[in-house]
Amino acid sequence: MRLLATTLLTLLLANGPALSGELFIVCHTDVTLQSADVRDLFLGDKQFSGSVHLVPVDNAAQQPAFLERVLKMSAAKYSTGWTKKAFRDGLTPPLVLGSDAEALAYVRRTSGACTYASTRPADLSLVASF
Repeated sequence: MRLLATTLLTLLLANGPALSGELFIVCHTDVTLQSADVRDLFLGDKQFSGSVHLVPVDNAAQQPAFLERVLKMSAAKYSTGWTKKAFRDGLTPPLVLGSDAEALAYVRRTSGACTYASTRPADLSLVASF
């Protein structure tokens, strides 16, 4: 059910607002991640940073910009990739939260969590900006 909800939300967001502003990739302070690892993290190919289990978190408000600028793929392709990973590898797709505030609050309280946002928080590890 969660996978279906994620798929539907991703497809709905494909027709979201125009892209603008800067996009920041941020992680919990216990994560050491290079900007080159971001794509692998959000596609389920990188699951650990040292001994810390990584937890990617999608931000519905910024997902269209993230998919276009960082992953360089459509929402449909992203959703399809996660559907395949769920069935083939037993991986759980990223949790989808509705806004910068929700995504950043989740990252602050969750070890290994990483997200993207249009605002740069001073209390989290900055991985990259786009």
